[in-house]
Amino acid sequence: MNVNDFYGIDTPSPLGQEKPVVSVSQLNRYVTRVLSEQIDVLWIKGEISNFIQSAAGHWYFTLKDDHAQVRAVMFRGKTVSVDFRPQNGMEVEVFAQVTLYEPRGDYQLQVWQLRQSGLGNLHETFLRLKDKLEKEGLFDARRKKPLPSFIRTVGIITSLGAAALQDVLTAIRRRAPYMRIIIYPSLVQGKEAPQSLINALSQVKERQEIDVLLMVRGGGSIEDLWAFNDEQLAREIAQFPLPVVSGVGHETDFTITDFVVDVRAPTPTAAAELVSVTTEAWQNTISHYLQRLYRAFTHQEQTYIMRLDRASHRLISPQQRLQQWFEKTQFLHQRLEKNIHQQLKDNALLLNQEVRALQQNRPDITVLRHQVESLEKRLYRSLPQQIIPKQEKIKQYTHQLIRLMPRLWQYKQSQLEAKKASLYAYNPRAILQRGYSITYDEQMKVVRQAKQLQKGQTLQIELGQGRVNVCVLDADN
Repeated sequence: MNVNDFYGIDTPSPLGQEKPVVSVSQLNRYVTRVLSEQIDVLWIKGEISNFIQSAAGHWYFTLKDDHAQVRAVMFRGKTVSVDFRPQNGMEVEVFAQVTLYEPRGDYQLQVWQLRQSGLGNLHETFLRLKDKLEKEGLFDARRKKPLPSFIRTVGIITSLGAAALQDVLTAIRRRAPYMRIIIYPSLVQGKEAPQSLINALSQVKERQEIDVLLMVRGGGSIEDLWAFNDEQLAREIAQFPLPVVSGVGHETDFTITDFVVDVRAPTPTAAAELVSVTTEAWQNTISHYLQRLYRAFTHQEQTYIMRLDRASHRLISPQQRLQQWFEKTQFLHQRLEKNIHQQLKDNALLLNQEVRALQQNRPDITVLRHQVESLEKRLYRSLPQQIIPKQEKIKQYTHQLIRLMPRLWQYKQSQLEAKKASLYAYNPRAILQRGYSITYDEQMKVVRQAKQLQKGQTLQIELGQGRVNVCVLDADN
């Protein structure tokens, strides 16, 4: 920064001339600009003291170490991204801009991000793994398995010395003493814990003796719960054939395991209550279904009784049914016999009428034969006289056709040549032979106006003989 900016002038003072006097506001404004331009945003580590949250939701505190301290402010728009409540004495790391509070002349830190000291890398690792597995679909609700409607045997993966185990056992025995519990011991903290949890899962899968599996652990810091953020463990849970319920830490604690399991409970005790239905609840459920079953049976019984009553009214004895069929058969037999006699009588009458008509109209065979012979003779006599004139006309038409065929052919040929010449005259390619050309753009569309062209555009011009590619040097619109 030029020192002239400090005095608020554009040119330096003449040699020997006294510098102008500046106000305190000008000084603080200058220092603010120096801090913002010379010091980048950076991470700073220290201990929180004098923490205050304003009514507007802003955080004010002092960040200090053993030898120095600095004021800091974090506005409400940034505090919503912090997943814990800052406390006095807490070691934190802040991502901040060094600024000056001009009204008092105090320099301070304007905090953009805040995280617990030492947990920044773990939290970033957690977020990266969470984002990776979520994109692969391991958190998809469609792949999660529902809990069985009736759980007889529950498995628990946890440490034998964990207080969470006693809480789970107490809750299950109190609520559902009928349930069978199988414990699969495992480490739940430390570097060896992830592999120990995976081994316990393999044991559960191999033995196939439970209906649902609980993975539980008490609360702790992020380092204490880090075993449940292991990627390989998350993939093993995603492929596990049985429903898995997690109860890790407190309600505010979240691990990768919580997102992968089929059901997440806020605490170990809540996980136990989730899978254990009380005896009273089962008795109420059974009583409810017994009442529904009784009502269904009663309704079905009444329906069948009504159907039986209606059917009984329509039911007759076999003897009555046989008597009805016999009477109906007798009636049909009589009708059939009567119809047959009437049909025979009608046919006989019709036959007699036809015979009489045939006898009355029977022709004389001898007369008919003479008539036919007379007609044949007349036909043979008149046939040659009719054929000969027709043959002569056919010969005349044939000679005329032979004489006229060449002239007709020449006439048609001349008509064809005239049409060809006319067609060639209208052919745009023939026009090109007279010195004209056709211009195409890059899409082989015909260019009709100069305003369609741009400088540097490549065109193709078709001539009478061949084509050439050209570049537009200037387009006169």
